[in-house]
Amino acid sequence: MYVMHRTTIFLDQPLRRRLRAAAQREGRSVAALVRDALTAYLEGGRPANRLPSVTGQFAGGRSDTSDRLNDLLRTDARS
Repeated sequence: MYVMHRTTIFLDQPLRRRLRAAAQREGRSVAALVRDALTAYLEGGRPANRLPSVTGQFAGGRSDTSDRLNDLLRTDARS
């Protein structure tokens, strides 16, 4: 028998808006998206915004990287 248990999570307003928009866009419930995200995370998936494991292992030729850390983290690495 398959039993679901209710749980509560706390989300800030921007994340809640993004989650609801994604659910609507995909025609799915918020709960289904949260379940899928948790399943992927617990099975070894990593959040999309986490830095790759090779980060910091190569010389980039710049000496101000640590000073620019916040700006670099806000920038999409794919652009």
